[in-house]
Amino acid sequence: MGNGAGTALAMEGIQASTSRLNALFLEDSALEAGGGAGAGVDVLQRRYELCLERMAVAKQLEAQIAAVKAGDAAEAVGIQHAMTPPDAPLHERTYAEMSAVEEIAGVLTLSSPAAGALVAQARQLATLPLAMDALAAGTISWQHAKILVDETDALGTTGTAALVAHFLDPDAPKPARGAAAGELVPNRFRAKVRGWRERHHPETLAKRHSKCAADRRMECTPDRDGMAWLSLYLPADTANAIWNRTTALARGFQGPEEARTMSQLRPDVAAHLLLSAGPAPSHAQESTPDRTGTAERSTVEGTDAPVGLASLSVNDQTDAAPIGTDAAGPTVGDASAAAATDVNSACADLASVPVPKADVLVTVPVFSLLGLTDEPANLDGYGPIPASMARKLVADGANSFHRVLVDPRDGAPLEIGRTSYRLTKAMKQALRLRDGKCTFPGCNNHSLDNEADHLQAWQHGGTTGISNLAQLCPKHHRLKHNSRWTPTPATETEPPGWTSPSDRHYRAEHQDWEPPHWPPGLLAAEPPEFQAAEPPLEEPAGDNFVDPADVPADDSLWADFYAMPPKLPGDPLKGWGLVHC
Repeated sequence: MGNGAGTALAMEGIQASTSRLNALFLEDSALEAGGGAGAGVDVLQRRYELCLERMAVAKQLEAQIAAVKAGDAAEAVGIQHAMTPPDAPLHERTYAEMSAVEEIAGVLTLSSPAAGALVAQARQLATLPLAMDALAAGTISWQHAKILVDETDALGTTGTAALVAHFLDPDAPKPARGAAAGELVPNRFRAKVRGWRERHHPETLAKRHSKCAADRRMECTPDRDGMAWLSLYLPADTANAIWNRTTALARGFQGPEEARTMSQLRPDVAAHLLLSAGPAPSHAQESTPDRTGTAERSTVEGTDAPVGLASLSVNDQTDAAPIGTDAAGPTVGDASAAAATDVNSACADLASVPVPKADVLVTVPVFSLLGLTDEPANLDGYGPIPASMARKLVADGANSFHRVLVDPRDGAPLEIGRTSYRLTKAMKQALRLRDGKCTFPGCNNHSLDNEADHLQAWQHGGTTGISNLAQLCPKHHRLKHNSRWTPTPATETEPPGWTSPSDRHYRAEHQDWEPPHWPPGLLAAEPPEFQAAEPPLEEPAGDNFVDPADVPADDSLWADFYAMPPKLPGDPLKGWGLVHC
């Protein structure tokens, strides 16, 4: 940053934030001492508000200090390079940078790898002026800035500038809708940035996915107190199907007699499924029909490796084996199952567990579904997935996945498949498409776990239209009805914002629908702005026709002509149901 405009902006912000913080502390001290409160002022309420205001200013101050730290880290390494003679050999320049990184590690009390990561992030951030200015102004946090650095990697100069402008420049051609970048919690901001990146990356998502699928793996990491972490790195559709299955089964166990939480039930169910299931199906089993008459998809996307029954979603399997046995007799891993008796004995026979419905929407651009483009689709609860994966899910994949077509003009949801009885309420489907997750600020619960709630209660005159509904997870549904958190009005296309008990307003997070890609050359012959030329007039064969100019205005022929209903063109989307079947 140096001593230029960047440093000046950050230092001005730090001074203003410090002054504001000091004023708030002085006011709080006066109230605590019993003075400074005017008539009718609720002292405790005001002190509560002061605590919140101080935290808000402290958050801004932390971002501004982070901007100074990042700028100085990048500049320190740059100065070290400047002090190295231009004709110095490569190893000298390398050791000079290593020395600077170690100095930074010592000053900040960081490990060498952590200091190296900070320097790399700071130098990348220095190439993003909009992001650095936002950090210096305190409108985004250091976590938001790191997300921009991470997600712009390999995008190229043009793509990087477009991504940062989309989220930080309100005057950009198509700025992000809804809550500003700094108003989103970091994981929600990352989800939006990643979604934009996947759509605009110079290399198609399908190609990148095929490379990464080769790195799929399982890892077990020991932890303290006799515990361990078990991780799976899988294609997104497989991982989401496993999550949906364990979540739905865990929901089925819940009841008055069940003391375990959802966080405890999920691993218990997953452990039971892994320890009591049979071996993964072989290639000979790939075409075996299940009870619905469809073939089970048993290979990882882009590979020939079997993935087993767990790859299917909860409603695709109805024959889970009882604990300790499978269809062929004793399970593989009986010894492991015996060692985990406490976990498995807590799970009843899964075949008898009442399983809630788990329907997953896959939003697919029309031309992508037809195979004319490779534009990514969107998997509910995850984000962008390759077009080939989406086509498999809606054509021959698990039957709890339902495709949503996207209008080729503006990217809005167009129509939802209705081949399954499980999706019976169009309003619920539209609500899931509009909100995407729980609408409460910062909540990441996606639509499978949420409940539709009236913004204005039915008994208070609220309607059941989509503009009076919102998705809420069970936790925030209860909070809404037992506190003064209040939703703001919604529309058919925009979810509600929220107002806190202290009168702070939190804007809604909007989905960034974009017009999908058109197949190359499809529009080449059309005039600009998609205005089709008038078709040439066609004359009937022979001479038995009348020229309209020769017919008097009062002739009864005109009355007959205008009485005929106009012939409209056929619905171009009428046959989309055939694509899904």
